[in-house]
Amino acid sequence: MSKPNILFIMADQFRADALHCNGGPGLTPNLDALASEGVLFTNCYTAAPLCVPARISLFTGKYPHTTTAWDNSVYVLDPDTDLWTKEIRNQDYETAVIGKLHLHADRGNMIGMESYVNGYGFNFVNEISGPHAQCKTRTYMGEEWKAKGLFDIYCDDMAARGKTPFAKPSPLPLEDYYDTYVGRHGTEWLKNYNGNKPWFCHVSFGGPHEPWDAPEPYASMYKPEDMPPAIPDVHEHGERPRGEYDKRYAMPQIHCSAEQAKGIRANYAGSVTLIDEWIGTLINTVKARGEWENTIVLFTSDHGELNGDHGFVNKRNFFRSAVNIPLIIRTPETARGGGRVSDALVSLIDVGPTLAEYAGKVLEYTQFGRSLCPLLAGKTSMHREQVLSELSGERMIADHEWKAVFNRHGELYLLFHLTEDPDEVENLAVDPAYRKIAREMEHRLFIENAQSECYKPSLTQTRVESFD
Repeated sequence: MSKPNILFIMADQFRADALHCNGGPGLTPNLDALASEGVLFTNCYTAAPLCVPARISLFTGKYPHTTTAWDNSVYVLDPDTDLWTKEIRNQDYETAVIGKLHLHADRGNMIGMESYVNGYGFNFVNEISGPHAQCKTRTYMGEEWKAKGLFDIYCDDMAARGKTPFAKPSPLPLEDYYDTYVGRHGTEWLKNYNGNKPWFCHVSFGGPHEPWDAPEPYASMYKPEDMPPAIPDVHEHGERPRGEYDKRYAMPQIHCSAEQAKGIRANYAGSVTLIDEWIGTLINTVKARGEWENTIVLFTSDHGELNGDHGFVNKRNFFRSAVNIPLIIRTPETARGGGRVSDALVSLIDVGPTLAEYAGKVLEYTQFGRSLCPLLAGKTSMHREQVLSELSGERMIADHEWKAVFNRHGELYLLFHLTEDPDEVENLAVDPAYRKIAREMEHRLFIENAQSECYKPSLTQTRVESFD
């Protein structure tokens, strides 16, 4: 059989539990159907709960402590970097990216940065920025808005919103909304591609990222009163060291009342359904090409969104709402076997070596991702003993039972017993009854890190190097 086509779909700030098949309040029939033909991973963690660090880690297979992309600073990924997307192109694939990539600064002339994106492994490029940065950026989407007299209308609305947590429909018509633009152009590329090579198409939606501006009719599709309640504030068990969570919590502009949470959750659910409908269109386009039986589809996100959980919004923390992301992988083999759910611990950085292996390439350069192909094939149910996520010099380590967060000084300041407290409400970091587990988590991260499952390079690599 010829090499499989690969449709790699992302959505920005999409919580794992936003999937209807994973308990979400919004309808996602197309993603649910995809999961019914593939594997739904319920314990996939982002490598960083913020756009730039997460995406740099996704494409390099390395954590922020190695990439130095600790935050959303102006970061430009060097096109000479080893990337799995380049390896897929080298396997004689035609490659395309439509939507948000965010591997270089999303401001200025992004059209003029296409040569960089070509260097990342993509032959065809139609890139957008995030919702807030669009007004500071030149993109094909923005040029289309200007031609229609919509650019200033959009930017005036964004300026009026600021970044405060409230929901309001976008002034853009549905046919011009940014997720519609991405879905439409992704569909057009799939319809029009007529080459002889297998294709790798990356479609990356800008939503459901805040500012909770789903267009009508999606803004009114779900009622605030029908939304699940937000998770309450954290209960502390004594004085503890401080960290980034405390800095964020001190910002009044990201605090969110229970009533605000209901409104933004309803709007968010509308955005999720809008994206799901476009995913259905993309899939139907592949089917119309007669290629569904030879196509792999992978859906994921860069990080989640609190939507009022623990009293505030956005990400930049290590709560489950922000670090737990959706991951669905559908292959012709999984479709024949029927869908299943896996609770294996997996990481966003495992996406690259997985897709590269399906394209016929085992990554030989140093990276920390691990191919999920053995797990997808049913050869194992175990993937990682623990997962790691990093941001702003801080580190989170988690397994099925415990999650520990250490500040930039190496001090434990958040500790949650996940099996007893899945909502992460009881912070046990300084509770005397949990000193033993606190020391154990510290030892696992800082003493055993060079040999731990988190840092050990992929076992499928042919070249292994040592790390500090």
